[in-house]
Amino acid sequence: MTISIVVPAFNEARVLPATLASIRRATAALDARGWAHELIVCDNNSTDGTADVARAGGATVVFEPYNQISRARNAGAAVASGDWLVFVDADSHPSPELFADMAAALATGRCVAGGATLALDGGTALGLGVVAAWNVISRLRRLAAGSFIFCETAAFRAVGGFSLELYATEELELFTRLKRLARATGRTVVILHRHPLVTSDRKGRLYSKGELARSLLKSMLTLGRTMRSRDDCYPWYDGRRE
Repeated sequence: MTISIVVPAFNEARVLPATLASIRRATAALDARGWAHELIVCDNNSTDGTADVARAGGATVVFEPYNQISRARNAGAAVASGDWLVFVDADSHPSPELFADMAAALATGRCVAGGATLALDGGTALGLGVVAAWNVISRLRRLAAGSFIFCETAAFRAVGGFSLELYATEELELFTRLKRLARATGRTVVILHRHPLVTSDRKGRLYSKGELARSLLKSMLTLGRTMRSRDDCYPWYDGRRE
């Protein structure tokens, strides 16, 4: 078994070292099974030292000139050689225990894809409440947050990867297709929950409640059509970083 870990990164030079260090620690769970792994960072047209930081952290770097999370993830997946793809966001920190649970799910042969519940690294009461609600929805609907996704490479390519029409919520649309494939092939999609992925609460710190509320309300009123506009998805694309 070979695992390809893909990290999309847009101007993430400050947080990327800690993320790559977490991933390296987590891969001990793969080493314990004798599984090979590779680490790929997609530099999504960064203007800081993201690419240099990634290389210093031992990652293979690919470049995607168009700012879109779907394209960055797809670009990393395109050069991956693994049997399985693992997508980790640049502000998230998987643990060895989470990777061990993932490896156990993969080893059953019944799983086609999956994700994990989330735990915020800090956060306000509102942010913690939103994450708690999301974790319930994630497990009930078997939908993965984009910050941690694992998928059989053959299945990912069979369904066409992440949609290039979406600038956010692309992971939810992908899992709709993956669940359909899982049903057709007698397999399953899993959401791991014993060891949640620790991820940053930075959107809650960098954006006001009003900004986030307006973005959510506009998405609801347009029935999600704002997810097809990079301008409307500004919390992901306007470049605010710590």
